Amino acid sequence: MGRGRRAALAAALGVVLAAGALTADPALAQPTPSAGHGRHADEGGQDGDRGGDRQGDGRGDDKDGGRSDGRGGGEQRRDDRHRAVPLKGPVLAEGDAADSKAPTDDGLRTALGGTVQDKALGTLNFAVADAATGEFLFGAQESTPATPASTTKLATAVAALALLPAGHRIATTVVRAAPGEITLVGGGDPTLTALPADQVRIGGLPADQDSAPASMADLAHRTATALKAAGTTEVKLSYDTSLYTGPLLHRDHDAMNIAAVTPLMVDEGRIDPRSPDEAPARVFDPAGQAADSFAGFLRAEGVTVRGKPAAAAAPAGAAELARVESPTIGRLVERMLTTSDNTLAEAVARQAAVAAKQPVSFEGAAKAVTDELAGLGVPLDGVLLTDGSGLAKANLIPPITLVKLLAVAAAPAHPELRPVITGLPVAGFSGTLVNRFGAKSGAGEAAGIVRAKTGTLQGVNTLAGTVVDADGRVLAFALMTRTDADPAAARAAVDRIVARIAACGC
Repeated sequence: MGRGRRAALAAALGVVLAAGALTADPALAQPTPSAGHGRHADEGGQDGDRGGDRQGDGRGDDKDGGRSDGRGGGEQRRDDRHRAVPLKGPVLAEGDAADSKAPTDDGLRTALGGTVQDKALGTLNFAVADAATGEFLFGAQESTPATPASTTKLATAVAALALLPAGHRIATTVVRAAPGEITLVGGGDPTLTALPADQVRIGGLPADQDSAPASMADLAHRTATALKAAGTTEVKLSYDTSLYTGPLLHRDHDAMNIAAVTPLMVDEGRIDPRSPDEAPARVFDPAGQAADSFAGFLRAEGVTVRGKPAAAAAPAGAAELARVESPTIGRLVERMLTTSDNTLAEAVARQAAVAAKQPVSFEGAAKAVTDELAGLGVPLDGVLLTDGSGLAKANLIPPITLVKLLAVAAAPAHPELRPVITGLPVAGFSGTLVNRFGAKSGAGEAAGIVRAKTGTLQGVNTLAGTVVDADGRVLAFALMTRTDADPAAARAAVDRIVARIAACGC
């Protein structure tokens, strides 16, 4: 079966890309004079994980696809970060085992040839599996644990979607603490924004209606309306972050690639919510920033806020005055994977911990994820998780586990997991793969037919996702490298392997 057959199969079963090409202009929208307070606004600029991983200092994660200056996916050039690209058609989300034959071990060995021996790869662990059946097809050291970097987010995504109902949204609420006193209660939504609707950016692009985040201005308006209806125009404000336990800071916290992990924040704790930087500077106290932002919006609504907001747990059973809610968990997962958002990943992991009745901490979230994966039948030999984002070099996942995760996510038996597949960046088109698989990369033929999660830490480059081979079969793959080579060279070598898998009619 040739590429024409593959395109026809993709059209029948695939997930169609957005109708318009990506915009070539990464400039942020300017405020409109009549914008007022947006009801659906998000962070300006990037999410802190798309396109630049500050590889040189080893602190970053998964900003693949930009520079070749030794920082690997460091800050992408702003003139090509959202380059216009032609649409090449649909991208396959799941396969049909009865429609085509999976490649053989010998066929894949021949197809890959010397690509897996490229010196830029250093140590390579990899696995290829049939996405339709989960059957392992070919690999090397596929059961040996390796540092997953941001492919850890695949585990977080699968577990969260399995544990939480499809309509689950994260609420930020305001309750009446006492006469004349209110409390802003964090529910764990880091995407809550203070920006007007026309400045919403997710991965540098405007948000659609389904992915637009909750608005702090909207919450203040609803709160003010409830207070005025009760005859109150002056309050004392406190804020509640008691949902989470354990350390606030990730062990590899750098105040750029990830914010302090708290259940109350606005614009993911960015100092400048409009910043287009891939790893923007974060505030020291995201919860305090969020409370100050809320107080400012309340004042704009004609409510006097006495003094400075203080941290305090809301009284048990306190009456709710107002709430806003995040997009659904599926949309959050898609955003997390496409843009490789570390702060959002830790929030999603904690939602899994809440659902699993585990401590809502780094440790409890990791246990919730691994327990749920075990229940799904995913092999966990050698798996060690210490976070939900993959920033931690202590994490270990074998390639065979990653391909099994992808196969489970693509299986018809688990439609609730489909956002894992639809959230994967598309080679040459979106997210952290927008600047990979280019025409001169040696892997250009795979552009548009590969969906994959990137992973980058100092000396570590990983890629795990799905590809439609030349026979129309959907394969899952995971490639995990540890190397001292230039990061751009290592990623290019990984991409060439994937391109060979895509070309395989074997």
